[in-house]
Amino acid sequence: MVSDGDATTGEHGGESEDESGDEEKLSLGLIGVSEGNGHPYSFSSIVNGYDDAGLADAGWDVIYDYVREKHPSELGLDGARFTHAWTQDDAETERLCAASGIPNAPDDYTDMTEAVDAVVIARDDHETHAEFARPFLDAGVPTFVDKPLSLDPDELAWMRPHLESGRLMSCSGMRYARELDTPRASIDDYGTMKLVRGTVIKDWDRYSVHMLDAIFTVVDADPVAVRAPDAPHESVAIETRDEDGGEGPLVQIDALGDAAMTFDVDLYGTERATRHPIRDNFRAFRRLLWEFLEQVRTGDPAIPPAETLTTMRVVIAGRRAMETGERVPLDAVEI
Repeated sequence: MVSDGDATTGEHGGESEDESGDEEKLSLGLIGVSEGNGHPYSFSSIVNGYDDAGLADAGWDVIYDYVREKHPSELGLDGARFTHAWTQDDAETERLCAASGIPNAPDDYTDMTEAVDAVVIARDDHETHAEFARPFLDAGVPTFVDKPLSLDPDELAWMRPHLESGRLMSCSGMRYARELDTPRASIDDYGTMKLVRGTVIKDWDRYSVHMLDAIFTVVDADPVAVRAPDAPHESVAIETRDEDGGEGPLVQIDALGDAAMTFDVDLYGTERATRHPIRDNFRAFRRLLWEFLEQVRTGDPAIPPAETLTTMRVVIAGRRAMETGERVPLDAVEI
């Protein structure tokens, strides 16, 4: 394990506490990893900068390749640094700390509750999220939880007050995808939106949130119910209501399982149709972390809590629809 010590500077980007002279720098804790999810390495590189040899040896080549292409000015977030990290595997923790100059690796993640100003739970195995988040939220430590927050309505009911108080934030980085900046700013140019499609790799339970967060930050509509059309992969059609209470666009999300890299949003309106492959994970994650740090500093939720809970309702309802073959209204998912 990496022992406690003074903060160090990654070889590329980032700034040590001594160099910054910033007494108010937020100390962040990082909890990871889950199978197939490299977010701890992405997030820590964005906030701390990175050590070239350490990140190269971590085994996440895709992350290493896109991070080392960045200019030093893009690495490091003002006023914050990951100072503590924990994973369930000591060797993994050492690699993570070495990759981004994280000086402290406590023996137990609960040891961070009094040592950090905020914590990032960078695991996407939703079954563990309540367990990891509970000691921090009970202690009043602002907490970010990777997507999906939880698929257990009882856990979500427990988390709800923490979302509302600004202590808890959870979303996909796709919510802040730069590839969707133009349609967000010019959505009226599409006329009446008829159909929105989101296509993503892997499974519905973990990856549908990417598309839900991406789509519903662009399209001003509220999910009402879901159906599961016949398909050779996991596919869910979402009925929506527009801002005037009328019928909104149909939103269809396809989770392709094992497939070529696909995070795509397609928008079909009466006046315009566009396709948006989302590939810039770095900027999406950087924006996400910036929003979380603003929430930590202000205490105001970066995302309306009702939106987070609605997203989770859609994921839960979609799973029920695929299992039963029935139309599932969102209000049937009680939180």
